[in-house]
Amino acid sequence: MELQELKNRCGQVRRDIVRMVHAVNSGHPGGSLGCVEFLVALYGKVMKHNPQKFEMDGAGEDLFFLSNGHISPVFYSVLARNGYFPVEELKTFRKLNSRLQGHPTTHDALPGVRIASGSLGQGMSVAIGAALAKKLNKDSELVYSLHGDGELQEGQIWEAALYAAANKVDNYIATVDYNGRQIDGDVDQVLSLGNLKAKFEAFGWTVLENHHGNDMEQVLASLDAAKKETGKGKPVIILMKTEMGMGVDYMMGTHKWHGSAPNDEQLAKALDQLLVGEGDY
Repeated sequence: MELQELKNRCGQVRRDIVRMVHAVNSGHPGGSLGCVEFLVALYGKVMKHNPQKFEMDGAGEDLFFLSNGHISPVFYSVLARNGYFPVEELKTFRKLNSRLQGHPTTHDALPGVRIASGSLGQGMSVAIGAALAKKLNKDSELVYSLHGDGELQEGQIWEAALYAAANKVDNYIATVDYNGRQIDGDVDQVLSLGNLKAKFEAFGWTVLENHHGNDMEQVLASLDAAKKETGKGKPVIILMKTEMGMGVDYMMGTHKWHGSAPNDEQLAKALDQLLVGEGDY
């Protein structure tokens, strides 16, 4: 996809997100809206992947693992808009017997989903395992993962970070959605993460920073820079600053929309603010 196509896709994905959570009065719009540019760029431009021939092992393809699975609305929208399953299926989000559960699951074999996620702290461990499997299989493609900043309060993240550096897992790029907010408030007030760049560097990682995670050009540039750092003996991580609730003015600047759905009036206001992309469901 070209740059303008990617930007148009972002507008459509944001419309998908607010509609999905509104329809069932549940879900997590805040972080989903903040990560739109990243996931649209990853699936629309950066990763080598085949939506028409999805296989769980992902041999010969780049792999992505969503660790902060509560932002499933953005994940589902991006998968559907890239052809993994029909866009019409987005209307079933969080409904009984739907494949699109509140947190991604694997038992219904939803194309594009390789792990059940949302139990925070586990995605990095899974991604490292997948990256090591690619090395063993002499598969030269890369593994990507996404994590919330509040998720980094989980101890398993840091065990995994130690392991990846010690074992030179250099075909792996992790990204942290560094929006500074979690469900209970600001991350610094709940449990400060301190200097994340210094921490990951001390753990033996190559650390890149993107201070404009809602700017498509900057997201593409940071992912390109990260790819250039692979194969050098270290795992790579991008600390990506985003705005929770990006694109909807009343959702921005607060943690209150982390897990709250808009009502009818709020939905209409949100849709008025969001650009229409290439198609509306």
